[in-house]
Amino acid sequence: MRVRRHFVVAGALAVLGLPMAGGQTSVNSRSASLRPVTALNIPLEHQTSILSSLTPKISWQLEPLVSFKSSEIKFNLQTLMNTLRDSRHEGWVLAAYPDPKTSRPLIGAGFSLDLEAREHPQRDPLNPTPFLEPSSAQLWEAAGLPPQELTSMLEQFDRELDAWNKAKFRKKIRTRSLFPEISEEDATRLLRISAIQAIHNARAYCRDFDQLSGPQQMALSQLVFQMGVNLEEFTHFLGAINTPATYAPVAVSNAVPSEPEYWHSVQTTLIQSDWARRYSTRAVSVIAMFDPSYESDPYEAEARVRAEVHPLVLHTHKKHHAAAVRTASVTHKKSSAKSTRKS
Repeated sequence: MRVRRHFVVAGALAVLGLPMAGGQTSVNSRSASLRPVTALNIPLEHQTSILSSLTPKISWQLEPLVSFKSSEIKFNLQTLMNTLRDSRHEGWVLAAYPDPKTSRPLIGAGFSLDLEAREHPQRDPLNPTPFLEPSSAQLWEAAGLPPQELTSMLEQFDRELDAWNKAKFRKKIRTRSLFPEISEEDATRLLRISAIQAIHNARAYCRDFDQLSGPQQMALSQLVFQMGVNLEEFTHFLGAINTPATYAPVAVSNAVPSEPEYWHSVQTTLIQSDWARRYSTRAVSVIAMFDPSYESDPYEAEARVRAEVHPLVLHTHKKHHAAAVRTASVTHKKSSAKSTRKS
């Protein structure tokens, strides 16, 4: 491996027109090829350019994700992963399947298979943590999965989507008739790297992330996992969570809000959102975790949120049709009764 690495370094030096270690300029020297090249014998003025060109991008772009340690958070990462695997949240499918809205391929607990890397600027000058929005391929590789498997999986997904259509595809998910394309272990690796990315970006959204309680950190990480960059649209929530209680707008009494009052105001920004009304079951469990008393009594915390969340009432076509049929039936019976009395 050392000899092979020397050839790579020597080749890079030659391409850049730079001298090799020891003053040699030719990569054909047998004596040079047998000498291991390290950061110590690359000329100092060329070390940065040469070593960065040899280092896979994934090792520095995604370094915060790859080097993540459990001591960085106050909750259990496995608990978050178990929650995200729950059918009430993202679910768990071991084959590529279409997103219900976009039809783009997902796998595992909603891992996107074809996302491009995106720019996500940090607009908070008081938050030093940058956002990380790598491509699906980069996350796939960071999880330790072979890149070629992703390529073949995407090709197969496109063929199946063309052959079936989204409705039939979704039916196969419900009946669990899709043939598994990855193992439980690989799907868990994808979930883990995605959860760590969500935690990292949660810290980028909240400048005081490290001061939050364990449940609060987990709740914010769940929101980021579920919404991604769309969390930027929750401006009232982000403004509230980045405004500590001591700086929150004072009440009429000019008293500084207490911690429970402050966190209830943060919760209210989510309770009043369309997201909470549309996905009330998921929302209640997440919003309740921002309550400071959640750790001591999670059921009571959820009950308080549930009492304030008002789910959307969706009137389906079938319900309207059934109501119309009942109305027509009653009208017909009344008409028949009148005709009978006249006769």
